[in-house]
Amino acid sequence: MKQILIINGPNLNLLGKREPTIYGNRSFVDYLKTIEELFPEVQLRYFQSNHEGELIDKIHELGFDIDGIVINAGAYTHTSIAIADALSAVTAPAVEVHISNVHARESFRHHSYLSAKCKGVIVGLGLKGYELAIQYLVMNDK
Repeated sequence: MKQILIINGPNLNLLGKREPTIYGNRSFVDYLKTIEELFPEVQLRYFQSNHEGELIDKIHELGFDIDGIVINAGAYTHTSIAIADALSAVTAPAVEVHISNVHARESFRHHSYLSAKCKGVIVGLGLKGYELAIQYLVMNDK
């Protein structure tokens, strides 16, 4: 059974409440039940933190033993060389996901430190982006 880690960064614990016109009305915990049903053959692990070091620690903890990482680092995407370095350090391939189209938003959101460390990037497809990232990681070997 493949194991995939889903990591959400700062403020993503507020999905369903935070700026629903951008992020929708559904909490991630609720959405997680849907993707678990879509991928019963995959062990999904979920971790969310508003703290950069905790995200890095989780990547280090599991990144050598799992089959892939789906990461939405939130604002850390645009600021964290440390998270990019953590993704480089581990063997699990990663896919970067953003719920909104970051390229249609403020200019500071147009740059990602993580993209170069990931197999791919899914932007602007809402929560569906997580499903697509998992599907890619399940269908492709490291």
